[in-house]
Amino acid sequence: MPTGKIIIAIDGYSSCGKSTIAKELATKLGYNYIDSGAMYRAITLYFLRNNVDLTNTASVSDAIASINLTFEFNSLTHSSDIHLNEENVASYIRDMLVSDKVSEVAAIREVRTFAVAQQKEMGRKKGIVMDGRDIGTAVFPGAELKIFMTADPEVRVMRRFKEMYATNHNITIEEVRHNLELRDYIDSTREESPLHRAKDAVLLDNSSMTKSEQLELVIRWVKEKSASLR
Repeated sequence: MPTGKIIIAIDGYSSCGKSTIAKELATKLGYNYIDSGAMYRAITLYFLRNNVDLTNTASVSDAIASINLTFEFNSLTHSSDIHLNEENVASYIRDMLVSDKVSEVAAIREVRTFAVAQQKEMGRKKGIVMDGRDIGTAVFPGAELKIFMTADPEVRVMRRFKEMYATNHNITIEEVRHNLELRDYIDSTREESPLHRAKDAVLLDNSSMTKSEQLELVIRWVKEKSASLR
């Protein structure tokens, strides 16, 4: 593996497998993995729990001031879990209630300013893999390797349905499809750091790729990029 540590920014649509490939890549490289989506989900969970009025700037700002986010290693899952004010909320942030609101919350200027500042600090020493919607465009525009992930919409729907059905047998494919379509629209059209492919990002369409094929391809990109920087 390359010895000179870099920043790897992975952006893309929901249910493209960004977190999965980012975790595997970080493990393979010995890098830190930062799930920016989990940060926005944890903020959304706090807002829902505390009935924060998303249209009231003062209420949003007050809520943000009461939020502390950290990632802590989970020895059982061998990954980092998001902690909200010292509570491990990894098992709560994937709930459909959170999924339905997270794009709306993430579009709020004050929320993005708060989250992006934390993300930039986490990447100060490099050697990280971070995935999200605006990592390569807003958080780390100077990242050495930028990847933009996509997949066929129906493939994404089935991936998310299988993931959610494992913990919620009442979920329907129609609910999941509606949620993804809404999130795509909000993420792509929001005023604050909308989702789009950075000009220097390589495209990874994994509609028909296995996880091992994706990892092999991305590791090759990392090696090529690291070699070009020597």
